[in-house]
Amino acid sequence: MPAVQWFPGHMNAARRKLAETLAAIDVVIEVADARLPGASSNPMIETLRRFRNRPCLKLLNKADLADPAATAAWMAFYNAQPGMRALAISAKKAGDVARIPLAARQLAPHRDDGVKPLRMILTGIPNVGKSTLMNALLKRRVAKVGDEPAVTKGQQTLDLGPGMTLTDTPGLMWPKIEHDADGFMLAASHAIGRNAVIDEEVAARLGDILLQRYPALIAARYRIETAGLDGEALLEIVARRRGCMQKGGALDLEKAANALLTDYRGGILGRISLETPESRERMLTAKTPKESADISPGDDA
Repeated sequence: MPAVQWFPGHMNAARRKLAETLAAIDVVIEVADARLPGASSNPMIETLRRFRNRPCLKLLNKADLADPAATAAWMAFYNAQPGMRALAISAKKAGDVARIPLAARQLAPHRDDGVKPLRMILTGIPNVGKSTLMNALLKRRVAKVGDEPAVTKGQQTLDLGPGMTLTDTPGLMWPKIEHDADGFMLAASHAIGRNAVIDEEVAARLGDILLQRYPALIAARYRIETAGLDGEALLEIVARRRGCMQKGGALDLEKAANALLTDYRGGILGRISLETPESRERMLTAKTPKESADISPGDDA
């Protein structure tokens, strides 16, 4: 399978604008997908915020879809990092969203003097829920929400109650995804535009992870025995179970792939995390990034 790459042209401008804006920001709020916090954290954002010595509030969004044990491990991991605090949230739950301003203010106590507002910036990769979160924080619709990545195209700064401002930014990828596993996890979680991937390949890689980590959930959903299966075999079984057939009786694996991806993305399979701090560390230490041909991304935005 070729490596997954996706870096639409407008993201170059978004990267430059983010670097400029950070000079006047007190706290960086980065939204990640709680099901794959490591893979969905943009290393460029981490580099830029460290260069400016800005604290980070890491929001593990969609925590209601993630494995609670894995999320707890990620929370401990991030809260042990200097200059960082983590919260596990669902941007659709008002109680979770209400915790964010106080957590951000605690990271910048020098702004609690009533002289200057606490200036925050909301960042993250595409389709992790930033626009939903922005609207929830402001309690009104100010950001366009969509089920495709790269909906937000420009920055906007708004007042977030007394003494606080929040700058929303476009979803930002980094130019080269170095680890194949990250690319496929991101594609499975819909953070990468569909024009950059082949759904059957993404679903087969997702199937490999699910069969390894959550075989009981797969067995229950599709009423199958999972022993000895890999992701490609799972797709064939899903195609038969769901009647995904082409004219002439051939299996429609693309349709089966979409069914598996939809079940994962919507939480229908159950609460699933694709990585833990330990599994990510093993991946980073055991696998050298591969040099492979990029998939031409175009601009899906």
